[in-house]
Order: sequence, then C-alpha cells, then structure tokens
Amino acid sequence: MNFSFYIARRYLFAKKKRNAINIISFISILGVTVGVTALVVVLSVFNGFDQVIQSLINSFDPDLKISVVEGKTFLPEDAKISKLYEIEGIEAISEILEETALIKYDERQFIATLKGVDNKFAAVTGVDSMMREGVFMLENNNKVFAVVGQGIAYSLRIGLNFIQPLIFYVPKRTGDISMANPTNSFNRSVVFPSGIFSIEQEYDSKYVLLPIQIVRNLLEYSKEVSSLEIKIKDGFNREEIQQQVKLIAGDNFKVLNRYEQNEVLYKIMKSEKWATFLILTLILFIASFNIVGSLTMLIIDKKEDILSLRNLGANESQLKSIFLMEGWLISIIGSAAGIFLGTLICLAQEYLGIIKIGGSGTFVIDAYPVHYQIPDIALVWFTVLLIGYFAAYIPASKISADYLGEDVNS
Repeated sequence: MNFSFYIARRYLFAKKKRNAINIISFISILGVTVGVTALVVVLSVFNGFDQVIQSLINSFDPDLKISVVEGKTFLPEDAKISKLYEIEGIEAISEILEETALIKYDERQFIATLKGVDNKFAAVTGVDSMMREGVFMLENNNKVFAVVGQGIAYSLRIGLNFIQPLIFYVPKRTGDISMANPTNSFNRSVVFPSGIFSIEQEYDSKYVLLPIQIVRNLLEYSKEVSSLEIKIKDGFNREEIQQQVKLIAGDNFKVLNRYEQNEVLYKIMKSEKWATFLILTLILFIASFNIVGSLTMLIIDKKEDILSLRNLGANESQLKSIFLMEGWLISIIGSAAGIFLGTLICLAQEYLGIIKIGGSGTFVIDAYPVHYQIPDIALVWFTVLLIGYFAAYIPASKISADYLGEDVNS
C-alpha cells in the first residue's frame, strides 16, 4: 500500500487529540456531500426539462426546413422535390405557407400566424399527438377546419362546442384602402375550429393551422410556399441528408435542422444549465474551505508525528503528500456519498414523481423531470477532486523544511 495513502487514511479515521479536528473533518465531508448532491440533482433536472422541451418542439418543428434566403415565398419546383424524394432516408415533404393575420372570434380579436399546411404535415411532425381538445382535422367531407394553439384559444375564449366560426382577415395585395368600407381592403375567410393543440407557450400563442389552399386564397397566391418541411426516417444520418438536401436546393435556399431552427432557445437552455453549475460549484468551492481548516489543525496536532516521520527518513515531498492525500480522501468520500445520494434522489423522482410542479394542470407534466447523464456525473466528480486538490494543497504546502527543523519542545 502507498505510504502516503496509508498514513493519510489512519489520520482521517483515527481519533485525534483534539476532538474539534474530527468534527471539522466530518463537516468537510458533509459539505462536499451536500454540494455534490445538489449538483447531481440540479443538472439532472435541467437535463429533464431540456428533454421535455425538445420533445415538445420536435412535435411541431420538422427534421429539416427549406426556406428562401431572400424574400418570403417561392414556387417549389417539381423536379427538385422529385430529387429530394430520391434521397434515401427522406420519408415525407410538406408544403408550408405562413402569414400574419387578424383573427376574429365572436367579439374578440387576436393577431396570429396562419400556417397553411398540406395533408403530409401530420406525417412530417407530431402535432396530431399534442391535441389538448378536439381532434387534428383540417379537411373532412369538402369542409375545412382550423386547429388553434392553446394560447390563442385562451385569448379568444374559443370553445369547440360553440357554434361560432373563426374569421381570418389578411390585407389585399393591391394595398388599396377603402375609407368608406375598410373591410373591403381585406381578404376574408370563415373557418370553424376542430381542435386545440398545446406544445409550448411560444407556439401555442402564435400559430393557427389551416389547409394551405385557404391561406393561398387569402394571400391571392397560386402555388407559392414559404417553406418545405422534411421528415427523415429513423436510423439515418441527419447531417449527411442535410448536406444532400443543400446540394439539391442550391445557394438561394437555406436548409436548417431542428437545432438551427431554434438555436437561440437551445443556447439559452444550455447557458442556464452551465450558469447554475458554476454557481453551485462556487458554493462547493467555499464549502471546501473546511478542508483547509481541518488539515491545518491536523498538521498542528500531528507535529510530533511529522518530525518522527522526518527522522525515520521521510522526505518533505512525502510528508506533504500525506496531507494532500487526506484532503483528497475527504473530497473522494464526500463526492462518492453525494453522487450516491443524488442518484437515489433522481431515481426516486423519475419513477415516483415525488416533487410536483405547482399548477400542474396547465403543463404537460405534473412532476419535475430528471434525466441522469453519466458525462455530467463525471464532470462533477472531476470538479470536486480538482477543488479538493487545491483546498488540500494550501495547508500541505506550509510543511516546509524550516518547520520540520523546529524543535518539538519549542
């Protein structure tokens, strides 16, 4: 067994002359344990929310989205679409046309984005699985319907059981305004709602889904689209398919994956996670100063032992490594206990849902989500050991040759 480790282990667990040293050592281990437990739990909760938000976004946003670099709309070329379908791994392509419109329901009004979609939209996304009320139905027996975001439905007080249609207003392309009758300056469409979807607040308060031809009629378009949304089959490399789609689309088009479509949101989620990690690490760093106090008092308590070991042939480096190793033992024991407790808490929360989210009836989950990731645990372990090393190095470095040369009775 390593000499320094053997002595450090005995010093850590043996009863000291001064009982305060044992107490401070225990507090040091407890502080590291609590800090590591908090890190493991908080990072896992952030991962859980990250997964929930991604799953919600993925149910609305496509795997790939093709849009024009300049302008708002373009005419899809049948030849290019045929080439896209030739790419192995592409499952479906949906034509999309978006435009802002005024919505009127009874006496209430709301500005929203109309998203005209074709009959392949449900296959490209998973919005049909995110219905809050009603059903995902845009056409039935030559009748058209609208599917409304929950935020819009709340603002307009939309009820699916009410015999009341939605009225959409979009300015005419001519731009002529009739002062005598302003309503003649707008194209108008009347559609009944069939369902209400709930994904995420930004989407729920923004979109109304309609058949694409209704939106084209409102905008006085023929075959124009604002984007093409693509579904990729499971098991295929999305990056490779994205590059192939870019080659076919050309330089006048941008092809965005899910991350690029919501780049700001993903960056915010990551920034929040690592900002919290740094704050908790700082707290852990402050808690680790107990190690400095514990080792400083231990060095004073073991002054005679240090001199005896020196006389028996132990050099200064070996003596320093004894206390450096003890500081590491405190960090190792505390971090191991913290990871164990943090893992138990995460598993209990994942399978039992002990801690509930307030107002759970308005959210898609009723308990805080957790997702345990090994890389995060490894990072926590490494961080604690690094902090433990520096905390132990400070008192261990004070064992100098001058100190060792002092007379015991002085």
